[in-house]
Amino acid sequence: MMINASTIPMETILLIAAVMLLVSILASKASGRLGVPALLFFLVIGMLAGSDGPGGIYLDNPWLAQFLGSVALAYILFAGGLDTKWSLVRTVFLPSILLATLGVVLTAGVVGLFVHWVFKFPILESLLLGSIISSTDAAAVFSILRSKSTRLKGNLEPLLEMESGSNDPMAILLTLGFTHLLSNPGTPVLSLAPLFFVQFGIGGVCGVLLGKAAIRLINGLKLNEDGLYPVLTTAIVILIYGLTASLGGNGFLAVYIAGLILGNSSFVRKKSVIHFHDGLAWLMQIGVFLMLGLQVFPSRLPEVAGTGLLLSAVLIFLARPLSVFLVLWPFKFSRQEKTLIAWVGLRGVAPIVLATFPLLAGLPEAGTLFHLIFFVVLVSVLLQGSSIPIIARLLNVNVDLPASSRISLPDEFTERYGGELEEILIPETAPAAGKRIVDLNLPTEALVVLVKRGPGFIIPRGDVELQSNDQILIAADATAMTETRQILCGKPENS
Repeated sequence: MMINASTIPMETILLIAAVMLLVSILASKASGRLGVPALLFFLVIGMLAGSDGPGGIYLDNPWLAQFLGSVALAYILFAGGLDTKWSLVRTVFLPSILLATLGVVLTAGVVGLFVHWVFKFPILESLLLGSIISSTDAAAVFSILRSKSTRLKGNLEPLLEMESGSNDPMAILLTLGFTHLLSNPGTPVLSLAPLFFVQFGIGGVCGVLLGKAAIRLINGLKLNEDGLYPVLTTAIVILIYGLTASLGGNGFLAVYIAGLILGNSSFVRKKSVIHFHDGLAWLMQIGVFLMLGLQVFPSRLPEVAGTGLLLSAVLIFLARPLSVFLVLWPFKFSRQEKTLIAWVGLRGVAPIVLATFPLLAGLPEAGTLFHLIFFVVLVSVLLQGSSIPIIARLLNVNVDLPASSRISLPDEFTERYGGELEEILIPETAPAAGKRIVDLNLPTEALVVLVKRGPGFIIPRGDVELQSNDQILIAADATAMTETRQILCGKPENS
């Protein structure tokens, strides 16, 4: 029985939404054990509740899907910026940004040319398809790594974090550009060049200026109620996105940069705000995937399965590796590291949201394109998502950790201390391995709080000799933390 969502009573909609959220959260527990990203379960739950599933809820509203998806993307990118430590990613800033821009363009181009050559699609439609599936999903990648207690060696994690968190704006810009060209036949392709510079220029400037202004606002208001600070930052995200977009800039780039600036600055109730936006990002991810699952018609997936499998193979085994190896050629990454980076090209929320742009533009075959993109995302999540820990071990670029390895201390400590707490893993070749703490000459502003070795903990006296794969909990300010990390782990190869 098919149910039109617009005819369902409000209380029933709330009940259905609550049940779907609860089921999604329970499914996320199973995803950790199975090694499959939770977003796959969210999509499947939405599909089961949709018109072709037992739920029978009919939802065919591309505008709503795009609106809610864009809002969700803004909050997800902002949360990603908040969680990104500049002291870690700055050593790989150039290669990660090149992957997030030039790498996205190369991926879109390779996929587009293949589609044009093999399937005989018009060139602009082919490049539009390539643009839509050209960005990666950071949240899905790291949820898999955490669920399998896997960490990556060297600069791999910071690079993947920075690239995945910052490559959506380029994919969005390419998608909007080719959608505009298809909607306005005769428009020269070169007319998009100024748009690129304007979007990225205004987006970058607004992100920096509004991010710094947000810090002054948060610290200057001195609100009486602590619970209002997360509300304030929630409003700031939409303000930054809306104002930047109104000025002709890329709002997604602006909110990511603003989040990066806030996350690496001191402001009132920082820890509670970061925790709030982490939870909000999860809510946005669950909500948008459930809604996109409702939007898709599973009965149409078999008709695009053959094309989707071939397209997925080209994306995973040709386009992504080619772009990674070309972009990272000047940098000191080993072949194994480049291979792992190429494999961690997991597709997520952005491609499905971007697939709604052609629908709203009324382009021919936009419905087929939407379901084709949906199918490619499913393949990417299932194949790449479930195999990331295995591939990392095969390439010997992983560090296996016990499932209970994270050290949790009260947030109040870091707020009162005025600095930050960070876990530092001692690599096998680190200069600190085999040395006593007292002999390391750590900065006076840095405090070794705890040493975790295997399943046990060691009180960090001066005569304690550090070993490879020890986890060291350090309390320090940003400058001392950077110096301490270099002493413990050595200077990054790519700095």
